[in-house]
Amino acid sequence: MNRSARTNSSSARSNRARSQGTGRQSAPSRSAKAGRSGRGGRPAASSGGEFALPVTLTPALPAVEAFTELDMPERLLTTLRGEGVTVPFPIQAATLPNSLAGRDVLGRGRTGSGKTLAFGLALLARTSGQRAEPRQPLALVLVPTRELAQQVTDALTPYARALRLRLATVVGGLSIGRQANALRNGAEVVVATPGRLKDLIDRGDCRLDRVAITVLDEADQMADMGFIPQVTALLDQVRPDGQRLLFSATLDRNVDRLVRNYLHDPVVHSVDPSAGAVTTMDHHVLHVEDDDKHATTTEIAAREGRVIMFLDSKHATDRLVKKLLAVGVRAAALHGGKSQSQRTRALTQFKDGHVTALVATNVAARGIHVDDLDLVVNVDPPGDHKDYLHRGGRTARAGESGTVVTLVLPHQRRDVTRLMADAGIAPTTTRVRSGGEELTRITGARTPSGVPVVLTPPVTENRPERTGSARRTGRGRPAQGRRRSSSAAKGR
Repeated sequence: MNRSARTNSSSARSNRARSQGTGRQSAPSRSAKAGRSGRGGRPAASSGGEFALPVTLTPALPAVEAFTELDMPERLLTTLRGEGVTVPFPIQAATLPNSLAGRDVLGRGRTGSGKTLAFGLALLARTSGQRAEPRQPLALVLVPTRELAQQVTDALTPYARALRLRLATVVGGLSIGRQANALRNGAEVVVATPGRLKDLIDRGDCRLDRVAITVLDEADQMADMGFIPQVTALLDQVRPDGQRLLFSATLDRNVDRLVRNYLHDPVVHSVDPSAGAVTTMDHHVLHVEDDDKHATTTEIAAREGRVIMFLDSKHATDRLVKKLLAVGVRAAALHGGKSQSQRTRALTQFKDGHVTALVATNVAARGIHVDDLDLVVNVDPPGDHKDYLHRGGRTARAGESGTVVTLVLPHQRRDVTRLMADAGIAPTTTRVRSGGEELTRITGARTPSGVPVVLTPPVTENRPERTGSARRTGRGRPAQGRRRSSSAAKGR
């Protein structure tokens, strides 16, 4: 059904269908026309002047202070306690009452602010008690990257298991046959990248006409990566009266079309109006000379503790890793030229400490959660302020502190100054040299051992794939909401 047909759906039909489709509390009346055309509505407040969205005046439900105040199954609450999730983050506290009631939600929060459970708990609670037919999932989470898809799956797995809901992860780079089997066996919730999901639909292995809840996570990156035609084609196949939850670390005009055409009467909530500039994050611009950049980079990589280093190209990433291994730094590359098994292995080794320097392209700028990572280095400055914010968002997660360092050559200074202004960042600028005290003070840099490192060979390409609810490791499990003190909670 096309969007014009959706616009003509009455509020009564919307309420009835949602109540029957989820078995949960029926939604407040939705005015689709007002939600898209602005009749009877007002412009949504624009954080940072990015855009104004027409939304109706239907009041949002108030935020909660505890998960126990929410209309969620007891098994879900029990699992939250068992996972150490004690206190909802602001974006969860504000959006969950509305999403559990069936409202569409437009949520913005910096990476690491708790968006995954903000949409995940609502999606699982509203799907609880239902059983999917083969090839016909009931809920869908669309994400831009394979790594983010697996992170979302890992974060939601314990809660889905508690509710006896089946998860399937659908991404490129892994066996499409195994993913098709998971869908044929029945999966209530599918976490997918747009391209692979389209492939499975084209093969007849998946249909979306029973999907009642659709989540778009990191919608702005999907727009930046050119996925909007695929995303809209998929949204046109889900239930026309279904619920839409759109979450992202940044919202700008790239997602305006999605919001206007596919969200009805949305509750708009934004955490961190600076769109990602976290107060617990220190930002440093280090002026380096061309002939000293590699030595500076190597000393930072040899620091005690882990570091993610971002470069522009796959080839530069591989070259740097080879040089770091040769001087004694346990390094691994993560970029789009690696197979999925190699990417997964590199990230796993980084999380467990076997690798201390993860050298990556922008493929790792979003969707990578690593606990206790306190340093991110832009060896090559990003070309866009949103990329800067998302690269930096790998550190200072969930209230922890962190440092973002950008190495800047003389000819890059003007562009980086403009980039920082666009990102709303006022960095500390320092001129450094390899072996210098300032470099060590800011980054922990030290001289590498010089003893070459040989890491174990990569896994074979036909290693069995673990997808959906069958996959769960102890590594990278969500620590969201874990209380460290009376006023702080740690989490995803």
